Amino acid sequence: MDIITQLQEQLSEIAMVAVNTFGTLQRDAPPDRLSSSYPDPLNPNPKPEEDAKPQVPAQPGAAPAQVQPPPAPPQPPALDLAEHPKAMSHALVLAAKRFDALVAALPLSSEEDQLKRIQELQAENEIVGLELQKQLEAAELELKQVEVLFNEATDNGINLKKPD
Repeated sequence: MDIITQLQEQLSEIAMVAVNTFGTLQRDAPPDRLSSSYPDPLNPNPKPEEDAKPQVPAQPGAAPAQVQPPPAPPQPPALDLAEHPKAMSHALVLAAKRFDALVAALPLSSEEDQLKRIQELQAENEIVGLELQKQLEAAELELKQVEVLFNEATDNGINLKKPD
């Protein structure tokens, strides 16, 4: 794999890790109060003891009924939210360092050196093109010879056949 392809793949990896890191940071960020006049987003019901009382009218002579609150749903295991962003940031830094190492491995050359290399490659391409053209001509000649031999063989086969 050439170095340009490696650079493209590394850049794609950096982009993927960055998007995942930023998305995770947004997802796991705690809510923040905009103002003290807004309700607390973590506590939507500021006075739960008033709302938890049953609104059933008491019957005369009956003992007050005890209402039990429904059982709390099981909580999922707590994620270590402090370590996850650190690990993702570490992965982003490592990907950036690998990209920097690939950039450092690129050959440095002047514009004159690049033009000289282009001319060398064009000359090499011309030589290979001529060789390929010679091979193509030789293959076409061989094909014509095979066609002549095939036609002779089929003619001889037809001529040996007895008339009906």
